Amino acid sequence: MQITGKITPDSLMTLEAYSKYRKEHKAQIMAHRQLRSVHLGEHINVQFESETSIRYQIQEMLRLEKIFEEQAINQEIEAYAPLLPDGSNWKATMMIEYPDVNERKRELARLIGVEDHLFVEIEGHARVYAIADEDMDRENDEKTSAVHFVRFELSPVMCAAVKAGASVKLGCDHTHYPAHVTIPADALASLAGDLR
Repeated sequence: MQITGKITPDSLMTLEAYSKYRKEHKAQIMAHRQLRSVHLGEHINVQFESETSIRYQIQEMLRLEKIFEEQAINQEIEAYAPLLPDGSNWKATMMIEYPDVNERKRELARLIGVEDHLFVEIEGHARVYAIADEDMDRENDEKTSAVHFVRFELSPVMCAAVKAGASVKLGCDHTHYPAHVTIPADALASLAGDLR
């Protein structure tokens, strides 16, 4: 998979080439995604996106839907490109995971606004709260969505601190879901690569 800094139709593989690539590299892609997945408490998983993960997602959609026409390819790129980190931020998919349907329904009602309480805290710096769901609102008066798209916008000083080895916590200060975790060193090293 070619990493170019920008996803264009020309930088994607044909369906045939991707099918071959997928067989040989799926485990590698899954390991990359796993590395950048941070569990916050028992029920929130934050999947930090990268060009590799977004390219994989687009290629998978093209494969599953058998899309090969340029206009449809561009639509897939437009749908996923906003999730690409662009040097001063981390972008992530936040998933609220409750296996039991009834428990999930109850908790999604209690967790309204949880996406706005998600934060990263870089050692020596103030918390940076997530900017959530910029493409569309994903909650209503009765419940929040199980999936949110979030962006953590970092200052140049914060980016430099991360690149210099500062530790980073991922947390949530929602009344019904207080949690925090230090991002593991190997995951943080991968995330530091997203920053200029």
